[in-house]
Amino acid sequence: MCGIVAYIGSQPCGPLLLEGLARLEYRGYDSAGVAIFDGDRVARLRAEGKLRHLMDRFAREPVEGSVGIGHTRWATHGRPTENNAHPHMFDGVVVVHNGIIENYLELREELTREGHRFSSETDTETLAHLIARARRRTDTLRDAVREALTHVRGSYALVVLSEEEPDQLIATRIASPLVLGLGEGEFFAASDVPAILRHTRRVIFLEDGDLAVLRRERVEVEDAAGTPTERPVREIHWDPVSAEKQGYKHFMLKEIHEQPDRIIDTFRGRIDQLRETVTLRELDALAPALSDAPRILILACGTSYHAGLVGRYALEAIARVPVDIELASEFRYRDPVVAAGTIALAISQSGETADTLAALQEAAARGATPIAVCNVMESSLTRQARATLYTQAGPEIGVASTKAFTTQLAVLYLFALWMGRRRGALSEEEEASLVRALVHIPQQMTAFLEQENALREQARHYVNAKSMLFLGRGNQFPIALEGALKLKEISYIHAEGYAAGEMKHGPIALIDDTMPVVVIAPAGPTLEKTLSNMQEVRARGGRVIAVAPEGTEGIAAEAETTYWVPRTEDHFLPLLTVLPLQVFAYAIADARGTDVDQPRNLAKSVTVE
Repeated sequence: MCGIVAYIGSQPCGPLLLEGLARLEYRGYDSAGVAIFDGDRVARLRAEGKLRHLMDRFAREPVEGSVGIGHTRWATHGRPTENNAHPHMFDGVVVVHNGIIENYLELREELTREGHRFSSETDTETLAHLIARARRRTDTLRDAVREALTHVRGSYALVVLSEEEPDQLIATRIASPLVLGLGEGEFFAASDVPAILRHTRRVIFLEDGDLAVLRRERVEVEDAAGTPTERPVREIHWDPVSAEKQGYKHFMLKEIHEQPDRIIDTFRGRIDQLRETVTLRELDALAPALSDAPRILILACGTSYHAGLVGRYALEAIARVPVDIELASEFRYRDPVVAAGTIALAISQSGETADTLAALQEAAARGATPIAVCNVMESSLTRQARATLYTQAGPEIGVASTKAFTTQLAVLYLFALWMGRRRGALSEEEEASLVRALVHIPQQMTAFLEQENALREQARHYVNAKSMLFLGRGNQFPIALEGALKLKEISYIHAEGYAAGEMKHGPIALIDDTMPVVVIAPAGPTLEKTLSNMQEVRARGGRVIAVAPEGTEGIAAEAETTYWVPRTEDHFLPLLTVLPLQVFAYAIADARGTDVDQPRNLAKSVTVE
C-alpha cells in the first residue's frame, strides 16, 4: 500500500505534492519522491526513509513547475532505497504506482532481451519501460498506456507523466484506489482523499479499468472498453483528520474494514487461480530443505503468537509436519532442543520485536533454517532470515493489531498448502479445493463487515462488564486468545481466553450473572461438546455470546447474542471468526471512551525486552 498524489494546473506544484504526500504518509514511509516538469524536462527528486528527507532535499534543490507526480512508498518489490523509490522513469516516461505487477519478472526478461536496461529492483519500473516502448508505435500517451497495460497482470493505481506530452497526466486503476480532485483550472489525482482535501472537496472515484486524461482545462474519463464515460462527482464533507481515516472514527475501525483487500494483496502473485495452486517464489531456493524438514518451530509474541497457533493447526493438518510453537520471550532463556534441519519460522509484524529477533538467532545458531513472516521490508528480522514470506498488510496505525493478524494467517495458510504439496500430504485435487475456498474468503469477509453497525449495537450490551471469558476448541482456541487480547488492549476490561475443554478445570468458578462468556462454536465434531460448555455457563447464570458459522444447529437456543459468520473450510474459519471479536472489542472500547488507536501503556512494536 503506497501513496500517490499528482497535480496539473497553474500553481507551483512542488509544495502541493509534498503536502499531499504528508497526508498520505500513513500509507507508506520507507521512501518518497516527486517528478515535476520544469518547462524543459522532468526533474526528479527521491529520498530513502521518511518523507522529511525528501522535504529537506526539495528545500535544498527546489524545482519549479505546475505539473508533477509524487509518491510515498511501502515496499513490496525491491529494498527501500533511493533507486527503488518512485517515481520511476525511462525514455521520458515517468510513473508512480500503487499495487503489484504479478508478471513483472517475465516482462522484465522480455524487455531486457529487447535491450532495455533497468535501474531498480521494482515491479513498477517495468511499467515505465512498457509505456515508453508502446509510445514509439502509438499516436498519444493515452494510447500508449492502454497498449502497455494489455501486457500486465496484477493490480495498479497508476499516474503517468511524459516529457513528450507534459500538458497532461494519465491516471488509471485496477483493484487499487484512485481518486480525482476537481478544481478551477487545476486537477488532482491521489490514492486517497486526504491528499487533496485542502484544495478541493469535489472528487471522482475512478472505477476498475477507468482511464482518465487530466489537462488544465478539463478531465476526460474512459471506461475499461475505452468508451468515454461520466463518473459521478461527489462532494466530500469530511474534515482533514477524518479524511485520513476515510471517514472512520478510528484507524482501528478503518483497518478492520481493510482486511479483505489486504488479504487479496497477500494472495497476489502467490495463488494461480487458473491452475488452483500456490506458488511461493520466495522459498524456491530453499524448497528441497524445507520439504524434507523434520519439524517446524514457530517463534512469536502477542498477536503474532496467536497467528502462529492457528498456523500450527493448519500445518499439521494440511502438510502433516510436526509443529512446535514457542513464546519468543521464553524460548531464548532455556536450553531448547532444536533438531538439525528444523524450520524456525519467526512471525513479527514490524520485524523489530526484540524477543523474536533473539529467539530466531538462537534457533539458527542451533542448526535451524530461519524463515520470517513479516510486514516490513528490510526490517531486522528479514535480514536475519534466509527467506521471508511478506504479508501485505500495509502500514497499521492502530496499536491493536487487526489486518496484520489476518494477513499473517493468510501467509501461514499459503505456506501450509505449499508444504502439503511438496511433502506429498496433499493431492492436486485437495489443493485445488482448498485454494477455491481460500480465495473466496475476502469476499465473505466483506459481506460480513457490511453488518458492522448492527454488530456494534449488539456489543454495546456488554459495555459495563468487569471481566469476560473467551472459549474455543481446535483452531478456534487461538481465536479465543486473540479475542480476549483485543478486548483487554483497548477497553481495559479483564478478559481471558481458554481452550473450551479447560473450562471445568478452574475458570468455571468465575461464572455468575455478571460474567459474559464468548464461545466460538464451529460446526463439526466438537460442536456437541461446545454446546455442553454453553449449557454449563447458562446453568450458572452466565451470559453466552456465540460466534458460529451460519446455520449451525443448537447455537441460538443457548446464546443470548449470536454473531453468525459465513461458512468455509474448517481450516480457514479463523479468518472469519476473528472479525466479530475485533468489532466486539472496538465497539465496547469506543462506548467506554478509551483511546482506541493508542491504548495506555502499549506500543506498536516492542523493540526492547
